[in-house]
Parts: sequence; structure tokens; C-alpha cells
Amino acid sequence: MSALLTSAMPSMSSTIKALQEAGVREQVKVMIGGAPVTDTFARQVRADGYSPDASSAVPLAKTLVGTS
Repeated sequence: MSALLTSAMPSMSSTIKALQEAGVREQVKVMIGGAPVTDTFARQVRADGYSPDASSAVPLAKTLVGTS
């Protein structure tokens, strides 16, 4: 997920909670990023990974799915 404004960040947390409630959280890797997002916030909402930009998200995604 990506947020361009801080007002969008609570939706990231809500989405992760919804995945948990649906019982599929362990089947899904969640990466977050965007201008206002930080690694600290990613850890707080229990995302699997944080990337500050799309180019660094690619190797992170490969790591998360075990293909790097």
C-alpha cells in the first residue's frame, strides 16, 4: 500500500486489521510506503515491510516471497 498524505495512513492499519479478522493475514505479505510513511510506522501497524520508493520495493518484495 502507498500513502501520499498522512490522512491515508490510518487506512493502512485498518486494512491490515481487516486481513487479520478475515483470517488471511498469514497468507498475505503487506508492504507499505509513500511520502509520509516511515519504517517505524510500518512496524507499528505490523506490515511485513517498508520501502521509501518503488525501486527499493522490488528487492524487498522478492525477499518477502523468497525469490531473491
